[in-house]
Amino acid sequence: MQDHTPNFAMHELSALNRELIAGTIHQLVDRFVADRTLDSESLLEFWVELPGMKRSRGTFRGGFLMPDSFVYLTDYFQSGPDGIQPCGAYSGGDLKQAWADLLDEFIYQVEIFTSPIPSTKGVTLELWAGNRKRPEGEWLYAVDKKIELL
Repeated sequence: MQDHTPNFAMHELSALNRELIAGTIHQLVDRFVADRTLDSESLLEFWVELPGMKRSRGTFRGGFLMPDSFVYLTDYFQSGPDGIQPCGAYSGGDLKQAWADLLDEFIYQVEIFTSPIPSTKGVTLELWAGNRKRPEGEWLYAVDKKIELL
């Protein structure tokens, strides 16, 4: 059996880039939750554009764009009477821990996709929070933001 794992050295994002991503994710999720559309199919998704690296975005058979990565928001949150609250996996009801876990997972995924280049400076992330018909389908509802890492 052949190992298809890419051979690269993973590097961590700077504290400034982590703050930039965290702030952007908070804005997207807060807006998404305020519109009361959080359900079991709610996603936080991103595309990565690497400076100087040409690659076409992938598609699924139906012609839908394939994201670089996504997470299901309901792995961390659920809708509550006063807005967002941690999902049932956080038995203590610790919203800060749910946010920390989401951001850790998301930043880890961004680090994987940005590791093929020596510096994350100039990397652009397109982030969405929303609902699709399926993970590879068209957005039914989405809020989005594009950020450039420093």
